[in-house]
Amino acid sequence: MAGESVFIDDIPPLKNELLVDFLPAPIAAGKLVSIDLIEAKKIPGVVALLTSADIPGHKHFGPVFQDEHLLVEEDIVYLGDPVVLIAAESREVIAKVKKAIKLQVTAAKPIFSIEDAIAAKSFTGPLRTIARGDADAALATAELTLTGEFQIGGQEHFYLESQAALAIPGEHGHMTVHSSTQGPTEVQAMIAEILGIPFAHVVVHCKRMGGGFGGKETQAAQPAMMAALVASKTRRPCRVVYNKDDDMRYTGKRHPFLNRYTVGFTKEGVITAVKIDHYSNGGCTADLSLAVMERALLHSDNAYFIPNFHVTGQVCRTNLPSNTAFRGFGGPQGVAAIENIVESIAIHLGVDSMDVRRRNLYAVDENNVTPYGQIFKNNVLSQLFDELNIESEYAKRREKIDALNKTDRAKLRGLACTPVKFGISFTKQHLNQANALVNVYTDGSIMVSHGGTEMGQGVNTRVRQIVADEFGIDWQKVYVTTTSTDKNHNTSPTAASTGTDLNGAAAVVACEKIRERLTAFAAQHFSDNAAGLFASPGSIVYRDGFVYDDRVANKKIAFKDLLVQAYLHRVNLGERGFYATPGVDYNRETGKGTPFLYYTNGAAVSEVEIDRFTGEMKVGRVDLLMDIGQAINPSMDRGQVVGGFIQGMGWCTTEELKYGPGGELLSYSPTTYKIPNISDVPAVFNVRMLDNPNSNMSLKRSKAVGEPPLLLGLSVWAAVKNALSYVAPGVIPELKLPATNEQILMLMTKLKSTPPVPREQLVPAAK
Repeated sequence: MAGESVFIDDIPPLKNELLVDFLPAPIAAGKLVSIDLIEAKKIPGVVALLTSADIPGHKHFGPVFQDEHLLVEEDIVYLGDPVVLIAAESREVIAKVKKAIKLQVTAAKPIFSIEDAIAAKSFTGPLRTIARGDADAALATAELTLTGEFQIGGQEHFYLESQAALAIPGEHGHMTVHSSTQGPTEVQAMIAEILGIPFAHVVVHCKRMGGGFGGKETQAAQPAMMAALVASKTRRPCRVVYNKDDDMRYTGKRHPFLNRYTVGFTKEGVITAVKIDHYSNGGCTADLSLAVMERALLHSDNAYFIPNFHVTGQVCRTNLPSNTAFRGFGGPQGVAAIENIVESIAIHLGVDSMDVRRRNLYAVDENNVTPYGQIFKNNVLSQLFDELNIESEYAKRREKIDALNKTDRAKLRGLACTPVKFGISFTKQHLNQANALVNVYTDGSIMVSHGGTEMGQGVNTRVRQIVADEFGIDWQKVYVTTTSTDKNHNTSPTAASTGTDLNGAAAVVACEKIRERLTAFAAQHFSDNAAGLFASPGSIVYRDGFVYDDRVANKKIAFKDLLVQAYLHRVNLGERGFYATPGVDYNRETGKGTPFLYYTNGAAVSEVEIDRFTGEMKVGRVDLLMDIGQAINPSMDRGQVVGGFIQGMGWCTTEELKYGPGGELLSYSPTTYKIPNISDVPAVFNVRMLDNPNSNMSLKRSKAVGEPPLLLGLSVWAAVKNALSYVAPGVIPELKLPATNEQILMLMTKLKSTPPVPREQLVPAAK
């Protein structure tokens, strides 16, 4: 029933349960000199005040580098850095304690922007490069070149359920933790390390999350560690639930990027060479920033074959909360960089960007190898463009927009079509593995436990369908139990759009092993020695809740009845399945390899309308076409496509992060941070899935759909840039991302005072 789902904060309070919160550092950079807890300890209702000195195990942690501290020892690295853990009977007491604790700190000069980090050479990790051909030589001889800089903003995850954890101490130092996390194994490991106990002494459960979008891949560990540390010290259950304001203030976001680029191209708009230097704002620690940058580099070609290609990536260390995974995981920033370049080329040449994109698409039999050396198989990009061009009436609408923009003094319109080629797999090879436990019961029901976590994307529903199909029964006979580290060990986080691919495949392996034994038993059951009928396992069929020999279809046995007989004959009806994605291997040192099992493709045409007086932008129509192979659950996949697109549109248009001079986030609530609402959904929104039966690399011929649609939100941003190109023809609008109403208005004002470039001067361009 609707409303029955239980999240961390819905779990009824346990006996002697404590509430846990933390005192944040008041400065963004500097040193902690002293902590005075004397007055705070006198407040009735306070149970524990813990500092870094109270951590019995490792004081530092991190998914890649051990450069994060749970509690400040000496160095303060961002505004809000936790200093003291507070455990109390009520939130009112916690509020009083926060005021009573006295901190003495010394401030240092913080770094907040990418530009300042570059100037200070404040970096995290090495410079990474992906290259093919000789970009410098090709640029030197190119017919035309453009050079520019492009700023890409971050994005708040804005999941409905804030970061939360409930820790329950057990006997012999064991700890049970309920965590709103995409990575139960990582939470398990980090709790064990800070407590100084074996991993096996910690069990992490995750029934579901109220949204994640990457924000709970690594950063769910901090509240879980806080709850576990206090629970270990007090021997009482402890709960941490961030309020929305604090969650937004103190957790990481999508990485802002700065791109510096030079592109060479022909008068026909064919790109011959490109150089892009990516800089990201990683925040105060490494987190997953290096992997995010890696995927940005891997997606900087997007859907285009570029013979001479040279992209670099450098993560900048700043004094903001550590930025982290976000739906798309660097892919959106890489794709945004090249789409900005393509749109600029079209404006410079005075041609439709649709034509520029078509001329540069990857081909099927040639020009089909990526800069990192992977062959682009199952390429349907041209088909997507052909069908979408007709369905969206692109040419007709372009003519109408051209005419209206010349005469309408109140409104300005733009139109653009952008594609996506999104690689599916973790780029770290070892993460491409999963295990699943399948138990078949004698009443015909099946319980499945897998390492994936449910955050509203439907992985559990898809796994139920997959397992049900393996045995030919109704999906409602299959139950997916709570994800927990005691049933599924060493699991990868549910991320990179691989949740169903990995865990569903592991469940299939388990089902196949059970079915092999069950089928051998069924063959004996259907054999009739007297009649000379000897069934073979190859002739046994599972369908519609029955099992039968396909040569004698009228002789059936109910699935559950066969299970009873199999149990009586001591046939094992449980199994663990393990799956490792084949063929994925990428060398980040050389920038070469096969990082992805396959690609999910799509394209979208978006039309926008801008008020010339206020800068207000509305999306009037979107036509979206996705290649997701053969959908396992079409309705659920459609929901992911629509939701992903709208979230991407928000990143590209309205979702702007604003910071004060001290590093304080100003847009930390729904009143100041604008995600798309129902009125922002396009008035006309056409969504269709391409019928692609040739997707033979993936599970059940389906393709992952969690992240790719988000990148198509860039079509809205490109349409805004196209609209602004009408203000001063030939002048490339320096449009940042997100294209907020404020930025649009200021840019229109600037462009109005910029003389248009005469058509005859559009070509050639100065090198």
